[in-house]
Amino acid sequence: MFASDAQSAPTDLVKDVTEANFMAEVVDKSMTVPVIVDFWAPWCGPCRQLGPALEAAVAAAKGKVVMAKINVDDNQRLAQALAQQGLPLQSIPTVVAFFQGRPVDMFQGALPASEVKKFVEKLAALAGDGGLADALAAAEEMLAEGAAVDAAETFAAILGEEPENAEAYSGLIRAHLALGDLAQAESFLAGVPAKIATSAPVEAARAQLALAKQAAEAGPLDELRAQIEADPANHQARFDYALALHAAGQVEEAVDQLLELFRRDREWNEGAAKTQLFTIFDALKPNDPIAAKGRRRLSSMIFA
Repeated sequence: MFASDAQSAPTDLVKDVTEANFMAEVVDKSMTVPVIVDFWAPWCGPCRQLGPALEAAVAAAKGKVVMAKINVDDNQRLAQALAQQGLPLQSIPTVVAFFQGRPVDMFQGALPASEVKKFVEKLAALAGDGGLADALAAAEEMLAEGAAVDAAETFAAILGEEPENAEAYSGLIRAHLALGDLAQAESFLAGVPAKIATSAPVEAARAQLALAKQAAEAGPLDELRAQIEADPANHQARFDYALALHAAGQVEEAVDQLLELFRRDREWNEGAAKTQLFTIFDALKPNDPIAAKGRRRLSSMIFA
C-alpha cells in the first residue's frame, strides 16, 4: 500500500511502525487497546487490496482498535525476530492482532471487506466489559485477598451467564491454583471452549498452571546457587535455579537468571530460556513492571 492509500482512517488510529517504535506502538499500546499489525510490502498486490479495507474497518471502530503498518522490506530484522518468536511471516499480507502485550488473532492473505470488518469488530469487543465488569472485578478482588473459594464461585456464576467469557474462565482456573488444586485447574483448562482457548486471559492461566507444576519439582535454592557460583557456564543449573527462584516467589530474580542464560546461549536446550521467560511473562498481569522490563530486555538482546 502506498501513502496515497492510507486515507481511510485518522492518522492517530493508523501508524507506520518500525523496529524503533514497535514496543511502544504495538506491545505497550496493546495493554489498553487492541492493535492490528499489517505486515506488508510495496510490491505486494494483495497488500494494496487489503490495506484500505483494514483502515476503513479500524476507522469505523472509532478508537476501540488501532492499526500499525510494518513494511517488511524496510524492517527485515524486526520481521525476522518476530518470526523467530513464532509469528508466521513467511508470506504477506499477514495481519496479527495484539492485545495485552501478546498476539491474540491473525489471518493471512486479502480477505473480503465483510470478513475484515468482522475481524476488527471481534477485536474491538475485547476492550468491552460485556456487562459483567463489576462481577469480574469483585471476583478478582476476592482472589487477591485470599478468598479463593468465594472467587471461584463468582467466576463460575459469571460463566453461567456468559459461557465463553475468557476472563471468567481464567479466574476460575487461577482460583483453583490458589487453592492448591492443580488437578481441578487442569480440568477446567481442558474444558475451555475452543473459541477462547488461545485468548490472552486463558493463556495467562495456562502459564500459571505450568509454573505451578514446575514449582512442585523445584530444587533447593542454596544448592543450585552454589552450583552456578562454582561453574557459571552450567546452563542446566542456572535454568533450574531460575525455576526454584520463581517457585519461592522471587519472580524478578528468576527473570534475571533466565535473561543471563539467554545472553550466554540463546539456543541452549532448544531456546528453553526464552520459552520459560514467555511463560513467566504470560502468567503475570499485562501491566506488571517485571513483565514489561523483562520483555524490553529480552527484545534488546534479540535485536542486538
